[in-house]
Amino acid sequence: MMPSSDDEPVSRGEQIDAAEREDAKRRLLARAEAERIPVQETTRAVPDRRWRGEP
Repeated sequence: MMPSSDDEPVSRGEQIDAAEREDAKRRLLARAEAERIPVQETTRAVPDRRWRGEP
């Protein structure tokens, strides 16, 4: 059995899990930020010609 130090209550596995969760959360937030549509884009009027398929 491995000796456990009293000053390290969190196991190595739990530390790795927590780090992976943080990593995943950061990736999700980064992706959401990258896909976010600025308000200006959603409220801007669209020219009619875009809908009619004209150049």
